[in-house]
Amino acid sequence: MGEHREDIIYTDEAKTLHGLFHVRVKRSPDRIAYTHFNRDSKQWEDFTWREMSDSIARWQAVLKKENLGIGDRVALSLKNGVEWIAFEQAAMGLGLVVIPLYTDDRADNISYIIKDAAVKCLLLQDQARWKRIAPTIDEDTTLQNIFIQDEGEAFEGENYKVTPLREVLPHIPPELTLHESDPHSLATIVYTSGTTGRPKGVMLSHSNILENVHISLTMLAIYQDDLFLSFLPISHMLERMGGYYLPMMAGSSVAFSRSIPQLADDLAHIRPTAMVAVPRIFERIYGRINGQLEKGSATKRTLFKSAIRVGWHNFERQQGRRSWHPRLLVHSILDKLVGAKVRERLGGRLRFAVSGGAPLSPEVAKMFIGLGVNVLQGYGLTETSPVISCNILDDNDPVSVGVILRNLETRVSEQGELQVKGPNVMLGYWNNHAATAQMIDHDGWLSTGDLARIENGHIYITGRIKDILVLSNGEKVPPGDMELAIANDSLFEQVMVVGEGQSFLSALVVLNAEEWPAYAQQHGLDPMDSASLSSKKIIKPILHKMRDALHDFPAYAKIRQVHLTLEPWTIDNDLMTPTMKIKRPKVMAHLQEVVDAIYSESD
Repeated sequence: MGEHREDIIYTDEAKTLHGLFHVRVKRSPDRIAYTHFNRDSKQWEDFTWREMSDSIARWQAVLKKENLGIGDRVALSLKNGVEWIAFEQAAMGLGLVVIPLYTDDRADNISYIIKDAAVKCLLLQDQARWKRIAPTIDEDTTLQNIFIQDEGEAFEGENYKVTPLREVLPHIPPELTLHESDPHSLATIVYTSGTTGRPKGVMLSHSNILENVHISLTMLAIYQDDLFLSFLPISHMLERMGGYYLPMMAGSSVAFSRSIPQLADDLAHIRPTAMVAVPRIFERIYGRINGQLEKGSATKRTLFKSAIRVGWHNFERQQGRRSWHPRLLVHSILDKLVGAKVRERLGGRLRFAVSGGAPLSPEVAKMFIGLGVNVLQGYGLTETSPVISCNILDDNDPVSVGVILRNLETRVSEQGELQVKGPNVMLGYWNNHAATAQMIDHDGWLSTGDLARIENGHIYITGRIKDILVLSNGEKVPPGDMELAIANDSLFEQVMVVGEGQSFLSALVVLNAEEWPAYAQQHGLDPMDSASLSSKKIIKPILHKMRDALHDFPAYAKIRQVHLTLEPWTIDNDLMTPTMKIKRPKVMAHLQEVVDAIYSESD
């Protein structure tokens, strides 16, 4: 990789998010900014910062014709790529407020956001998406123009027009405009998907985000020669901050993955040094590896477990938590036989991977870290721009969600709730003063909704205030931890533990459709027969699997009944948010008859 060099842009020089881009272009115009896969040529293409500046100028030429005023809202729903960056930077450079939308969000959710934020211009990936959204748009819409990235035809609606980009983007870039925005002015409204009710628009200023990026860079060294692989949606604030603004501030390059199914190939080709991920990515790799080990020899399984155990001891020693042991003499051999091969599948150059957005199972973290992959769990909210804490390389406790950012104040309330205060706390919720007052008190303390303890500068999340299940005997159970432990088995695709007010716990489980046929046949059942899902021949071994997964939990945290299905909980059926969180009330309502039957049979 060569000699590491830092080239950080400070917040007082950048001032705004578009100012950050402008300074980066001046500093390193000919360095590679982004790498993108061209689906027409089937080739990976590089874009320098200067070339990106030209793309942004072309977009500004388009937006200038839309009769937009300072502070007007524009929205985009695009796959990760250079056009996402170009559109946002162009809009912010003109003083517009950007609203990111998830490409796979429900049409009614998108139309609600468009109406709530009075969006005037919308950029979509293709015409098919517009055809899904159009029937849900109100007649009195504020939309003036819908731009289509991919091929499509122009047409006029009653209150808007639909325009393919190829018809409006100029070939020769004009001069770039850079609006002198107040750093504390509104930069973006990010709608939180929410597991209950309508999404709320989180208002973030330029300063909110820049301060969060800069303080993160003081805790985690990022260099000019680092290469990020971007695969989480940029509309997710974690990826937007960690995989877009942060590399820009540090002068690093970003490669955009083609898709999650192609992620393994992209890792091998791009060979990133850093990436931001959600736990589900690590869980899938963990499940795949364990599935392969189950089919392998006992010797192979023993070797793998030994590599993790010795590697973990080596990690704990490096962190200053354990002393030397003779078993470390075989660490280099085991690492070469096992760890190095796993790291090679991740490209072979990964310095670290940040995991955020949801809790990471300690068991999954231990496997990766034991095999030499530096997984750093972090924590935050969209409302905090988003990072509150993150583990760092020389102070990494995977059971925690990391070290508290240096410019943040934190405290734990009498109820055990984590509260934070600092420059990255949002301006408030768009058009929702009541929700803002509920979230942030008059002294500026934001309530996270998470139960936590703070020790040695690290935050340890112990549960969600609203997600605690209280059994009829008074025992309190945080279902999230149990669901994580159960979902470590690759047979279980989605898990929701229920039992509020009942005498025992049950689990609603979506099985992995790929693994189900072999598992059913293994137990002498027909996988195509729906009755197999409720057969005692299946239920008994499934409960046995769950008992093993929950062996470290208290005795009362035991699953006694289970409902199995192959019907996934998705965004389309409104049982999942775009950030892949289960909508617990919706799933409960969807399966209420099943849950009632489980507990009525036990009476």
